[in-house]
Amino acid sequence: MSDPQAPLKEFQKTKDFFIGIDSDGCAFDTMEIKHKECFGPNIVKYYGLQPVSKMAREAFEFVNLYSKDRGCNRWIAVRKVLDLLAERPEVAARNVTIPPWEGLNAFLKSGCTLSNDGLKEFIGKNTDPALIDDLLTMYDWTRAVNTSVGDIVHDVPPFPFVRESLAKAFAKADMIVVSATPNEALEREWVEHDIAQYVAVIAGQEMGKKSEHLALAAKGKYPSEGILMVGDAPGDYKAAKDNDALFFPVNPGAEDKSWKRFHDEALDRFFDGSYAGDYEKQLYEEFETYLPELPPWKK
Repeated sequence: MSDPQAPLKEFQKTKDFFIGIDSDGCAFDTMEIKHKECFGPNIVKYYGLQPVSKMAREAFEFVNLYSKDRGCNRWIAVRKVLDLLAERPEVAARNVTIPPWEGLNAFLKSGCTLSNDGLKEFIGKNTDPALIDDLLTMYDWTRAVNTSVGDIVHDVPPFPFVRESLAKAFAKADMIVVSATPNEALEREWVEHDIAQYVAVIAGQEMGKKSEHLALAAKGKYPSEGILMVGDAPGDYKAAKDNDALFFPVNPGAEDKSWKRFHDEALDRFFDGSYAGDYEKQLYEEFETYLPELPPWKK
């Protein structure tokens, strides 16, 4: 079996700087359409949440779009959504009980890559018949999500100043895509909009976690102050700091303004060595104000 991480392991430094760029919600304005039109309806359908569909959509959109969990892996997101629903009084008031979904719990603890291929691998290894129904439902859901994304999500361009920023950075920085989205969707979107030319690797969920992407491609090859992660979620910040790298936030809801700042100001600071320290700290403190920890119904 070929190694899905091989493109990252074989990546060679060609320039003095390295930039990792998240895709959904960061480079592309695809988060809203993917979660509201593809993920959300399918979680209601496959996880039996029809009696509480309104609350299920609220929980799913909070976790994936409007909270500090924004951008997390789809399986971790499902677990968080189910937990929020299980503790919500309005769900209990409708005599709805959220099952424990032990198959999901087992998969999250399995050590398998949290991807469609990882789930398929885990199903093949499963020896507990009590888990199989959960696992097969999960597999049907994730395939349905990917089908919906393929059917619905197209002709969504990058945010303004993404293309200009990539072109500007290309002269001085090696760049890769660092994402939790399946590779097929990433390849399609980056090629469709003719920006794949700027990145050496398009790394999605099949290649592991974002922190692994950065570790394999950049850590030890570039000085810490020469590695920058661009993202729109706290998980992107964590991936950067796990690898002693710098972070540039694309603020949810203010993406156009963020990319203009990246193009006009932050990129130059990164290249001239004045990014780390107070400037990065100021950007991150502003970023944190965009994403709450508690959902509206708990406030």
